[in-house]
Amino acid sequence: MLFKQKPEKTEFSARAPDGVRVYAIGDIHGRQDLLLDLMERIERDADMPHRIIFLGDYVDRGETSADVIDYLINLKRERGDDIVLLRGNHEQAMLDFIAAPEETANWIEWGGGTTLASYGIDQIAGEHPETLRDMLIERLPDSHFRFLLDLANWHIEGDYIFVHAGMRAGVPLEQQREEDLLWIRNAFFDQKPGTFGETCIVHGHTPNEDTPLDAGWRINVDTGAVWTGRLTAVVLEGTHRRFIST
Repeated sequence: MLFKQKPEKTEFSARAPDGVRVYAIGDIHGRQDLLLDLMERIERDADMPHRIIFLGDYVDRGETSADVIDYLINLKRERGDDIVLLRGNHEQAMLDFIAAPEETANWIEWGGGTTLASYGIDQIAGEHPETLRDMLIERLPDSHFRFLLDLANWHIEGDYIFVHAGMRAGVPLEQQREEDLLWIRNAFFDQKPGTFGETCIVHGHTPNEDTPLDAGWRINVDTGAVWTGRLTAVVLEGTHRRFIST
């Protein structure tokens, strides 16, 4: 489902750390082809020290979720602290299915079926959720399970806070509920400039048709890649902002 969020942009003074360019990438959703394309564009653009932040939702809906996770594991291994990996609600849903398949079986219809297929589980119809969970556990590499467990819920760079979905107003970052960081929509979008002070919040989670949104106090880089073919990164350098998309 794609949403249209109208820009509310005002003058804003949020600043990225000096001497580093920050790239934040929106929801990949199993589209390794678009991820590789965008990473090539970023590498051509990155002519100074830089950090790449992934905002979650690496799995589900697209056909190559397992490949996306494998790529990100290797990228993190090669580049260490210059790669930041956040948790999305779809990664949490995958973990929830592993822990309690009967209670969370709707994950399969909600996009998880393609993730199961990416691990070689093609016969899904009619199978009991526990059977599918057991098949997934058999095929899920330990490194992929550890990847899912180790994802962070938020990250800070200068005046920018990076989360998957958004934040609850009036709650310190350290006290934010994980459910809000991974799922919030209207209670976050309905806030006004200045609600979070001079901080700008960078997020994904809610696809804004095929165009990123810069509202000044928040930036949404989810451009619905799995449907539109457009995967987007925001580029932050000093007080400047721009976008790169496939």
